[in-house]
Amino acid sequence: MYAIIKTGGKQYKVTEGDYLNVDKLSKDPKETVELDVIAVNDGKTLITGADVKSTVTAEVIVEGRDKKVIIYKKRRRKDSKLKRGFRRSFTRLKITKIAL
Repeated sequence: MYAIIKTGGKQYKVTEGDYLNVDKLSKDPKETVELDVIAVNDGKTLITGADVKSTVTAEVIVEGRDKKVIIYKKRRRKDSKLKRGFRRSFTRLKITKIAL
């Protein structure tokens, strides 16, 4: 059984027991979160749209920041360059239950 959830403007395919890094949710560790469900597959059929009456429950593990990504732009023969860094804040979730 798997579900497709939506959080932070992105969609993720999850099953029970999965760990998932999503955009920061500002929740405390050990707190539970209900996620928006788009579709559910129970092994036989795929349920989508208004027919979805299921819930996905996740537990917050930790909040943190990813590794730094370096953005480097250089224009040749122009003596022009730009170097910037970016670190994404994330919340790590553990999917505990998918209920139909």
